[in-house]
Amino acid sequence: MLHTCHATRGMVTSPHHLASQAGLDILKKGGTALEAVVATAATLSAVYPHMTGLGGDAFWLVSYPDGRTCVIDACGAAAAKANLALYQDAGHTEIPWRGGLAANSMAGTVSGWQEALRQSAAIKPGLSLSELLKDAIYYAEAGYAVSDSEAELLHTKQTELAHNQAFLSAYAERDALVRQGEIRRNPALARTLQHLAADGLDSFYTGRIAQALAHDLQQAGSPLSAEDFTSHRAILTAPLQAHIHGAKLYNTPPPTQGVASLAILKLFDQLPAPEAESFAHIHGLVEATKKAFLFRNAHVGDPAFMTACAQSFLNDAAQMKNLASSIDMKRAMPWPAPSQQGDTTWMGAIDSNGVAVSMIQSLYFEFGSGVFLPETGLIWQNRGSSFRLAEDGWNTLKPGRKPFHTLNPAMARFDDGRTMVYGTMGGEGQPQTQAAIFTRYARYGIPLQQAVTAPRWLLGRTWGAESVSLKMECNFSEPLIQQLKQAGHDVELVSPFSSMMGHAGALVRHSNGMIEGAADPRSDGCVAAF
Repeated sequence: MLHTCHATRGMVTSPHHLASQAGLDILKKGGTALEAVVATAATLSAVYPHMTGLGGDAFWLVSYPDGRTCVIDACGAAAAKANLALYQDAGHTEIPWRGGLAANSMAGTVSGWQEALRQSAAIKPGLSLSELLKDAIYYAEAGYAVSDSEAELLHTKQTELAHNQAFLSAYAERDALVRQGEIRRNPALARTLQHLAADGLDSFYTGRIAQALAHDLQQAGSPLSAEDFTSHRAILTAPLQAHIHGAKLYNTPPPTQGVASLAILKLFDQLPAPEAESFAHIHGLVEATKKAFLFRNAHVGDPAFMTACAQSFLNDAAQMKNLASSIDMKRAMPWPAPSQQGDTTWMGAIDSNGVAVSMIQSLYFEFGSGVFLPETGLIWQNRGSSFRLAEDGWNTLKPGRKPFHTLNPAMARFDDGRTMVYGTMGGEGQPQTQAAIFTRYARYGIPLQQAVTAPRWLLGRTWGAESVSLKMECNFSEPLIQQLKQAGHDVELVSPFSSMMGHAGALVRHSNGMIEGAADPRSDGCVAAF
C-alpha cells in the first residue's frame, strides 16, 4: 500500500516513476513547476509511449500563488485537407480509428510545452531545453524497461496496429514484439528531442523536424501537410470555474469535457450524502455524472461551433438546482447515453514558490492512430477520429476545427488556503475518478493517498472496455454493491486495481507550505518529493 508523501520544497507525481524523478530533478535544480512538468511530460513520451507522446495534444491548468489561474490549450485542429469528400471518396461512413486517415489533426503537445516555458520565464530565468529534455533523450537512446501496461496493450492491440509496418518494426526485437521488462530503445525519438533542444521547440512546427513529420505523415496517408504545422499555435485562456461549499473548482474549457467534471461536483454538493462510501455517496455521484454527461454530449466541442456556453451552464444556479433536485436518490436513471473513449497521462507538480500545475497529455487511443513515423520516432494521435462525418452539427469534421476532448486536468482552491491539483487518464472515466478522489478527500476527510487507492467505479466505456455498464472494482463492500443493483444500476464487477479505472494522482499544498501527494497503485508511477 502506498502512503501519502509529504514535502515542503517541491513535489511531482505522474504515472511512471522515471518521469516523476525527471520532474523532481528539475525542481531540485531550482526550476519551476512548469519546467518540471515539461521534463516529466517529455520523459513520459519516451517511457510511456502507449499513452502519450509528442504526436498528441495537451491541456495545462496553472495556479499562481497570487490567485491567478490560467489554461494552456495545446489542442491541434483538423487538417486543412480533412473534409467529408476525403473520407467519402475512400468509402468511409465514419473516420477510421487507426491508420493515416485517423491521423488527421495537428499535434499540439510541443506547443503547450513552449507556452508553459514562456509562462515560467516570466517567473524566473529558465533552465535550458537540454536540461529539461535530458532524461527523455537518455531513455529514448539508452532504453527503458517496457512496463506491464505497455506490453499488455501492445499484444492485445496487435491486430489493430498491424497495418503499420513501421510501428511493428519499432516494437520488434528478434522478430518478436517486446515484452514486459525488456529494454526498448527509440533512437529516432532521441534524435528528435536533441534537435528540439538545439533548435528550440518551435522547430517542431517550422523547422527540420516539421519537414520530417510532414513527409512521414504524407507517406502514411495522413491529410496533414506542412501548412498545418506552420499555422498551429497553443492558446492561453481562462479556466472554467465552479463554487461549492468550502472550495472553488477549476477545469479546462471546451473543447474538453471539463464542464462535465465541474458539473458533477456542483450537483453532488447539493445532494444528501452524509457518509463516505455509502450508497448515497456512490449513487449520488453516478446520477450526477449522468446529468453532466447529457449536457456534455449535446453541446461540448470546438467552442467556435458550440450553441451553449459551458461557463453559463455552471453559473446558472436555478438550472443546477433543478438538475440536482431531479436526481432520484433511491433509483438509477435509465442509461446509457453515447459514450466517449480515450487514454492519456495526467501529471502534476508544485514548487516551493507555490506554483501548481495540473497537466494532461494524450495520444487519444492506446498508441494513438498506430502510425509510427520512422524518421522522428513519434506515434501520431488519432484524436480527430472522434469527428463525425456529417454536413453539420455536434463535432462535425471541418478543416481547422478542434475535436472534442476527454482530456481535463483539475484543480481546487480551498477556503482554508489549500491548493489541490489532481487528474487521471481514462476517457469517460476521467470526470468520475476526479469526483471520487475529490469528494473522498475534500468532503469526507479521507487521507489523500487512501482517496486515490480506494475502490473506484466507472459508468460507461473507457480504457480497454466496450460495455457501458456501471463497472465497479470488486473490493467494494458486498452490501453496497447489492444496494446499487437493487436501485437499478447495471453493475459489472471487475478486478481490484483495474487499469480501466484510470491512472490517477493528486497533490495538495497547505497554507503552511507543506505539500502532500498521492500516486495510483493502478499505474507504474510514484510521487517524487524533497
